[in-house]
Amino acid sequence: MIDVKDLSENPGKFRASQRARGADDSVVDAIIAADSARRAALIRFENLRAEQNAYGKKVAQAKGEEKQALLAEVKVLAASVKAASAEADVVQAAHEELLRVIPNLIEDGVPAGGEDDYIVVKTVGTPREFTDFEPRDHLEIGELIGAIDMERGAKVSGSRFYFLRGVGARLEMALLQMAMEQAIDAGFVPMITPTLVRPEIMQGTGFDVKHDAEIYRLAEDDLYLVGTSEVSLAGYHSDEILDLSAGPIRFAGQSSCYRREAGSHGKDTRGIIRVHQFNKVEMFVYTTVEEAAAEHARLLAWEEEMLAGCELPYRVIDTAAGDLGNSAARKFDCEAWVPTQGAYRELTSTSNCTTFQARRLNIRERVFSEDGAPKGTRTVATLNGTLATTRWIVAILEHHQNPDGSVNIPAALQKYLGGMTVFPVL
Repeated sequence: MIDVKDLSENPGKFRASQRARGADDSVVDAIIAADSARRAALIRFENLRAEQNAYGKKVAQAKGEEKQALLAEVKVLAASVKAASAEADVVQAAHEELLRVIPNLIEDGVPAGGEDDYIVVKTVGTPREFTDFEPRDHLEIGELIGAIDMERGAKVSGSRFYFLRGVGARLEMALLQMAMEQAIDAGFVPMITPTLVRPEIMQGTGFDVKHDAEIYRLAEDDLYLVGTSEVSLAGYHSDEILDLSAGPIRFAGQSSCYRREAGSHGKDTRGIIRVHQFNKVEMFVYTTVEEAAAEHARLLAWEEEMLAGCELPYRVIDTAAGDLGNSAARKFDCEAWVPTQGAYRELTSTSNCTTFQARRLNIRERVFSEDGAPKGTRTVATLNGTLATTRWIVAILEHHQNPDGSVNIPAALQKYLGGMTVFPVL
């Protein structure tokens, strides 16, 4: 949720943010108007209620005909109070609906435009050139080494489901363990998170539960399957006041994740690039507004550390405004080179959500004066970033493949695989 006071005082920057996202900037004026109507309705209701209370005292002191006359007036006034209360509820609901629609204010410097308007921040490593043999794609390799079974995944669960078996299962567990160990070394608290959440938590994190076609919903229980443990971790401290005096609170959540991939028909149908279920280690941080940008840079550095450990060439992109989610004020993606596609594909992303999620979830921090006296509370900032996920297997198998279909294991992963150095062909 955006800061309504900031929007009212500085509407121009919010209009510019909307235009950069390719979104309707008229919502800014609609929010200002709705906020004004909300305030007016609330004042009217409070004035009428105060008048009603004053009449109550008069009635208590009156007698006879005067009391009967006052009671008649009180009855009319009570109807007015009820109507004013209903009106206040309606305009409040309209105001809240508009606030749920408008996305976060983007940071200065975020490129305008859509999916293809990103800016490449840097490129690390050189894509491997296959001069001696034609590279196989990850699914063919996965079948040769007994790592991936798409056919039986579809038989059991339908399209875009799969089994990781043998070295495939071991590779994913090794990636997740390596990511979690790195996170712990960096001061993150490891978390195994719920994968089903209440609608107010999903909505509070910034997802549109009414219209988001990517979300799986269990209607009978009114619960939602998460597409990232970010959702559960954001809700962990909802309606709480945090102490950030010792620095950011950092969690590393491991969970299964679920996405319907409703808008991706015909895209990446081969293999495990775009699937309905996958596993992930996600970093999540609560920090101060002042520290959020620096923490964002740290999250990106930790993601790059994982990529370096897996010996993958990659690039970092500054995602364009129109390709940001509702919650993100800025997002950096790390994309690894996938040889058979001749393209970089996203493996990680890290987003600075500023105060957007915390406002919706009512997460605050205590504020103190220079002499240590309490000064009240204010909204915190939240950030997230991926350290490892199932899709990494695609880049690892393709980049480290050998002519016979076997795969060399990156040195940093070997200790998590019992010292194995190669995934052999079966």
